Amino acid sequence: MKLQGLKIGEKVSKLPIIQGGMGVGVSMHNLAGNVAKEGGIGIISTADIGYQEPDFNKNPMKANLRAIKTEIEKARKIAPEGIIGVNVMVALNNYAEIVKECVKNGIDLIISGAGLPKDLPEFVKGTKTKIAPIISSVRGAKLITKIWRTKHNYVPDMIVIEGPEAGGHLGFKLEELEPEKFGKNETEKPTLEQITKEVVEEMKTVEKETGKEIPVVVAGGIFNGKDIAKFLKLGAKGVQMATRFVVTKECDASQEYKNAYINAKEEDIKIIKSPVGMPGRAIKNKFIENVEKQKQNIKKCYNCIKTCDIKTTPYCITKALVNAVKGNIDEGLIFCGSNVGRLNKMTTVKDLMKELEVEAVESL
Repeated sequence: MKLQGLKIGEKVSKLPIIQGGMGVGVSMHNLAGNVAKEGGIGIISTADIGYQEPDFNKNPMKANLRAIKTEIEKARKIAPEGIIGVNVMVALNNYAEIVKECVKNGIDLIISGAGLPKDLPEFVKGTKTKIAPIISSVRGAKLITKIWRTKHNYVPDMIVIEGPEAGGHLGFKLEELEPEKFGKNETEKPTLEQITKEVVEEMKTVEKETGKEIPVVVAGGIFNGKDIAKFLKLGAKGVQMATRFVVTKECDASQEYKNAYINAKEEDIKIIKSPVGMPGRAIKNKFIENVEKQKQNIKKCYNCIKTCDIKTTPYCITKALVNAVKGNIDEGLIFCGSNVGRLNKMTTVKDLMKELEVEAVESL
């Protein structure tokens, strides 16, 4: 037996594995290109993608748009036949411009979350670019599907469910992520398995109504091939994984960033409040401890997030994420998934993809 690839319209990957987008700068051309080369779908994060450009501090938007073109071209050189996508957060101030630049440069897939991407279809009509919203409940899936069909006459090319164990920004309330802190029972915490069953059934209804295949992809806490097999059996067509790809040689982050993942223990994981306006999962470090004590001195605004107000925000998320990816860990924010404590060594994309494939086939 072999794993079925992930089919998104006319695009088909060899393996049903998407490498999740991680910003700032964690999943750029090298990681995304090598994942695509090994048969998965590689995702470049567009969040402040131009942070290495010489003019980033003076004109971040201009630097970001230039870097989108460069990173897509570099990823394509690594995997000319592979599927390359981008992750674009709805919360970004210049969301429309960033999406348009990705489409202009022929990106295969746009995955969009951190808010509802209500107008995403208008940017891809007449192109080959596929689009997928990130949702965290069947309610979210129904809502975005209804908006796209009513407003744009467009059915999602794929749906990504991001569960409560994911890294980075989470589409759940704090009391859902940490029920024990709010005097609630752990059984009230949403489970990815239940959400998956509900969304798969909902998409079957939409498929019957529209005649279009809508693969459901599951993300958040997927760690090994056994997990992949479990969600394929529940009706998902693929999975999205991020945390495991950080400790690969090809990951675009600094070695210090990767070491933070390798050295992290389960008790080091913390749910934080992000300036984006959503809870986030990160590794507890000196930066988080300092932020909890007092508001950070913000010298410059990068105009990155719609919901951020420099007068009230506890810290600059761009500065914190850039510090981390460059290796300044004590002054950086390190997002992670719930399984980061299970990592203990470096690997390569090739070895990781092979391991996941073998484990999944055995479990199926």
